[in-house]
Amino acid sequence: MSTHQGDTHPQASRRVYLIGFALSAVLTFIPFWLVMTGALQDPPATIAIIVTLAVVQIIVHTICFLHVNRHAEGGWTLLAYIFTGVMVLIAIGGSLWIMYHLNSNMMPGMMPPDMSQAR
Repeated sequence: MSTHQGDTHPQASRRVYLIGFALSAVLTFIPFWLVMTGALQDPPATIAIIVTLAVVQIIVHTICFLHVNRHAEGGWTLLAYIFTGVMVLIAIGGSLWIMYHLNSNMMPGMMPPDMSQAR
């Protein structure tokens, strides 16, 4: 492992990059195969597997290519990464929750007849 001048953290080896590439290729091929062959007849199960493999691929990229771990910069990089993930989940979850309620509360033409006459 070589280091840059003034850098105290060793650079990742070629082996780590090759493992990351192989895992990324496999984690891309499996969802592609599931969709193209129709291996699962249950669409929600297919979606769940694809989302799970996407999350695993994000973790592989984070570890193998971005080198985020507990030791990088005293753990602050990992803490910032976790904070970003929580904020993204809150933003996505909040947006979906708002859109669901806007759809059910703002569409008067879609309401049952007895409720639309009550207004």
